Amino acid sequence: MSFLQYHILHLLTLTLFFTLSFSTHSPPSDASLLLSFKLKADPHNKLNFTSSTFCKWQGIQCTHLKVHRLILQNLNLSGSFPPNTLTRLDQLRVLSLQTNSLTGPIPDLSTLINLKSLFLNHNSFSGSFPPSLISLHRLKTLDLSHNNLTGSIPLSLTSLDRLYYLRLDLNHFNGSIPPLNQTSLKIFNISHNNLTGPIPVTPTLLRFTRSSFLFNSRLCGEIVHRECKPAEPFFGSAAPKPINQIIQQQPKHVNKNKTNKLAAIIGFCGGVFVLCFVICVITRVVKRNRYRKKIMKPTMASDYIAAESAAAVMKMEEDRALEEKVRKLQMAKSGSLVFCAGEAQDYTMEQLMKASAELLGKGTIGTTYKAVLDNRLIVCVKRLDGFKMTGISKEEFDRQMTAVGGLRHPKLVALRGFIQAKEERLLVYDYQPNGSLFSLIHGSKSARARPLHWTSCLKIAEDVAQGLNYIHQAWSLVDPALLFEEPDSVAYKAPETHKLDHQPTSKSDIYSFGVLLVELLTGKPPSQHPYLLPDELVHWVRSMRDDDGSEDNRLVMLLEVAIACSATSPEQRPTMWQVLKMIQEIKQTVVAEDGDNAFPTLDS
Repeated sequence: MSFLQYHILHLLTLTLFFTLSFSTHSPPSDASLLLSFKLKADPHNKLNFTSSTFCKWQGIQCTHLKVHRLILQNLNLSGSFPPNTLTRLDQLRVLSLQTNSLTGPIPDLSTLINLKSLFLNHNSFSGSFPPSLISLHRLKTLDLSHNNLTGSIPLSLTSLDRLYYLRLDLNHFNGSIPPLNQTSLKIFNISHNNLTGPIPVTPTLLRFTRSSFLFNSRLCGEIVHRECKPAEPFFGSAAPKPINQIIQQQPKHVNKNKTNKLAAIIGFCGGVFVLCFVICVITRVVKRNRYRKKIMKPTMASDYIAAESAAAVMKMEEDRALEEKVRKLQMAKSGSLVFCAGEAQDYTMEQLMKASAELLGKGTIGTTYKAVLDNRLIVCVKRLDGFKMTGISKEEFDRQMTAVGGLRHPKLVALRGFIQAKEERLLVYDYQPNGSLFSLIHGSKSARARPLHWTSCLKIAEDVAQGLNYIHQAWSLVDPALLFEEPDSVAYKAPETHKLDHQPTSKSDIYSFGVLLVELLTGKPPSQHPYLLPDELVHWVRSMRDDDGSEDNRLVMLLEVAIACSATSPEQRPTMWQVLKMIQEIKQTVVAEDGDNAFPTLDS
């Protein structure tokens, strides 16, 4: 093509573009959006966008004159990916621009709400990981490999719970690896980057071999056969009130009569799990969202209570096998400080003891502090009550912490390490800056909270159920434990646990979960929940809320789950796996009625 011919064709393309874009005041058609993309991405006119019907253009598939697949790969496109072009193809399911020479940043893709597969690999894109991808909850395939992307891989990537294929290899990403634990993830590669620190020990990441992590020289852990060594000491300002001074100033409780060992273990484990089960709801709620006023037919929760399928049982066995692998990993020590399996030794025992400490709160099994180390790392330290811990031997404590420390899931707060020194026992875990679930539901002392929006209740319920279901699947590693061990804990306890010789089970947790659902919906602590028949309970919950009535049927659906969980007989309660399926059924029904925008994006 001659120089003159090229410019004539380019002029015709511009004319067609402006005719399609400005002939009316309506939003631009898919054709005009494609031509707008071509102007910036295709300076050498490699795309054949010349036929009369745009749905017949190169690489395009349409449904009802809307583009749903766009495959423009290996065409030597050498421009940029301009914003407000392809990103406005609102029915797009598959987008592939792989094996071109596109440069510049990846634009905001958050408007592609129906996107399931994205291939941008083998280009020269720069900038950071596109944060807009986290909002694409239908995304199953994501390939950003072979580019020039920098910065960290966001922790919120764990929220894409449908991911099947994830490749980020051959970029320049740094920082740590998120604790990916999507059961759907089957293809994964982050090799040839600048990632550092321990590889999170999650059942999902343990499925992949060393080849998925190669050429990240500062990664460590079991998978890459590289020991995580202690970090070099950092130097900063002196801590105004170190933890070791706080410990010395507080009286120690000594019980001369040893309490029942089993009861002490149960109380201890309960405290650990109450730290674990709220990570997602602590950091991600609450955004208000409007609904179309539709009424849906309630579905009885009892219809879903049946024995798990053989596939579910096999999955649980598989998860237990993975957790057994976690349990056998070696744990690293810094003096009396024991780092849990796979954790980087970013500080020493001495540094932790000199950390500036701020009191966060006191529970029934200990006191919790926010600790700022001299390298500006912030952790949470829970000092266990010596009186409550009497009767647990050092060996038993080590065994329990080894098991709990191996649990990794996006909905659990990870136990990073623990300390046994003389009569002191401390737990070290991630600091959660957005507070607790209790304060979210009930507000602060100075401001009383209103009941949470119905969708927030459902989202919290799903997140907690996912975390608790994971714990129950790993039950063989951890002694049975009460989920709730807080000041109002008696009201959470299942009837059978009031017997002194009763050992709590997973069904005890199910009962507690049912109580939590009612607390979420009403904003009332369990001690204020009246004992009512199911119909009376529905009426009471409605009276506690300010809803206009449009969500009544949906409210009943979630209440039916709570009622099923709170059955007096443990045998009549569903398993946590069944509870999670019930909640997800409700969510799917809402999405079917209101579309994907029914639920707000609750990212941390």
